[in-house]
Amino acid sequence: MGLDFGREICGRLPIAESREWLCTNGLGGFASGTIAGLLTRRYHGLLVAALKPPVGRTLLVSKLDETLECAGRLHRLFVNRWADGTLGPPGYEHIERFHLDGTTPVWHYACDEVLLEKRIWMEPGANTTYVRYTVLRSSAPVTLTLDAFVNYRDFHATTHAGGWRMGVGRIECGLRVSAFEGAQPFVLLADGDAAVDPAHDWYYGYGLAAEAERGLDSADDHLHAGTFTATLERGAALTVMLSTETAAALDVLPAWERRRRHEAALLSRWRDAEPAAARAPWWIGQLVLAADQFLVRRPVAAEPEGMSVIAGYPWFGDWGRDTMISLPGLAIGTGRPEIARQILGTFARFVDQGMLPNVFPDAGDKPEYNTVDAALWFFEAVRAYHAATDDKATVARLYPVLAEMIQWHREGTRYGIHMDPADGLLRAGQPGVQVTWMDAKIGDWVVTPRTGKPVEVNALWYHALRIMEQLAATLGRPASEWREMAERAASGFERFWNAAAGHCHDVIDGPEGDDPSLRPNQILAVSLSTSPLSPDRQRQVVDACARHLLASFGLRSLALGDPRYQGRYVGGPRERDAGYHQGPVWGWLLGPFALAHFRVYGDRDAARRLLEPMGHHLADYALGSIAEIFDGDPPFTPRGCPAQAWSVAETLRAWSELERA
Repeated sequence: MGLDFGREICGRLPIAESREWLCTNGLGGFASGTIAGLLTRRYHGLLVAALKPPVGRTLLVSKLDETLECAGRLHRLFVNRWADGTLGPPGYEHIERFHLDGTTPVWHYACDEVLLEKRIWMEPGANTTYVRYTVLRSSAPVTLTLDAFVNYRDFHATTHAGGWRMGVGRIECGLRVSAFEGAQPFVLLADGDAAVDPAHDWYYGYGLAAEAERGLDSADDHLHAGTFTATLERGAALTVMLSTETAAALDVLPAWERRRRHEAALLSRWRDAEPAAARAPWWIGQLVLAADQFLVRRPVAAEPEGMSVIAGYPWFGDWGRDTMISLPGLAIGTGRPEIARQILGTFARFVDQGMLPNVFPDAGDKPEYNTVDAALWFFEAVRAYHAATDDKATVARLYPVLAEMIQWHREGTRYGIHMDPADGLLRAGQPGVQVTWMDAKIGDWVVTPRTGKPVEVNALWYHALRIMEQLAATLGRPASEWREMAERAASGFERFWNAAAGHCHDVIDGPEGDDPSLRPNQILAVSLSTSPLSPDRQRQVVDACARHLLASFGLRSLALGDPRYQGRYVGGPRERDAGYHQGPVWGWLLGPFALAHFRVYGDRDAARRLLEPMGHHLADYALGSIAEIFDGDPPFTPRGCPAQAWSVAETLRAWSELERA
């Protein structure tokens, strides 16, 4: 079983354009689009290259418009929507089947007696995309014509070309494009005997429906740079390679074999590491492949083999918090602890004043440190790595970094982050800055400031101190300091308990006192391997979250019934940001909730059933992956970033831990 659709999906445009595919290259570059072939986002394209891995992402090749001629009849296989709403030609009507081969999207177009296959994949470690067409069925030769459209813009932007003149030149087997002086040149090459005709015609006003829905600029221009034409008999294929590697060889079959072997190796490593892999449902294996899409190179001067995690496709970069939360599920849980070690080593070099970067901007500027919890998640990532590998050498190298981080947090670092000597808890926040994961900000308005002592931050702080106690004992170092700090934090954590409500306050000691809002943050005080809560209070937290926050695909960010609750995540940027953490369901929290439920009730089957809806979700939105958020109201429509790292990672981690329990 896997992701495999027929005309019931492919031939219905509203459905086919709402389901998106994704290919990645391990550098931060990607290709993405819809089943229908319709561009609906500014991020859709066949080659979005990471020119400064893993950032500097630039749309270079937008699309290939295919026309198939057979028995004297022309069949246009593409579809465009224009800014005025005009739609056509209806090429999606020729799609008889769409499926994923691993993570590779594959289409079958049926035109009269002819069956044409298209598949798209990227070269691991290179800004190179392959698009391969194979004639699966035909009694006579057919002619395939491909109109190639290019661009050169930041992937967050849109193009309004005006009189922009690119350099498009014929080279052996294809075209070389130089958008302007100093731009990265790229090539479009075709194998076999394909004819190549350069062109330079701007097509103005593509309409991007998903951007219009989000209240953003939804008109885009693309340049028709040339046309490839080939005559193919049954069994013959035409492949187009799109690449910034201008000297790259057009070695199509070896390239496909490399992609196939890469994904086979991923599944093999997972099966070797995961005892329960043999009885895993198909969608867990699909998530193992999805996990690899987020792991990227981040070479730095002192760490040429550095690694990081893209927080989500198509628009996020690598974020410190997301990376540390995702690392156990993406790397350790899939049998690739060496990547976890590389990520830990990379981020250790960016520790500054005891803090981990929140985000590396796409422009490649200095990292931003406006996060209180990324550093605390670093401790959990180190713990998970050590538990899986018993690698004391790496722990010994990281231990001084961890100790320094604790010291900075105890004495004080940026944004008012410091340990309160009165109760041993962490305080964080200052006006105008968002430092927890609930970080929406509109202008100077921090929507959920959570200034004071947030509950999940202090659950993580207690957990970090217990981890230091464990690691110190492992390395034969004094542990009493960490033990005493942890015991003090546990005693202070008692102050979070809201006896009248039967759950924790979300924040205590804030500017307006204690915040009794029922949010999902407190579930971490139960799901982490060490908890400052008594077993009875752990159960009450789980019950409260189950009654008021639990949805099919995660936990709501605010309880039903709260006057601030927003059940649908829609509208323009301001409307969406204002509601980002005021009701939408967050997919990454389903894993911690399932583990917390198992911890207090001991019912593994019940906890596993909590994860089952994710298996159905893989056939929706970002195919084979998990969305960032969902509406808080049924039917819990997926929203936000289509493929989110921590949503995938925490689902995988929870499934694995429940199977091993």
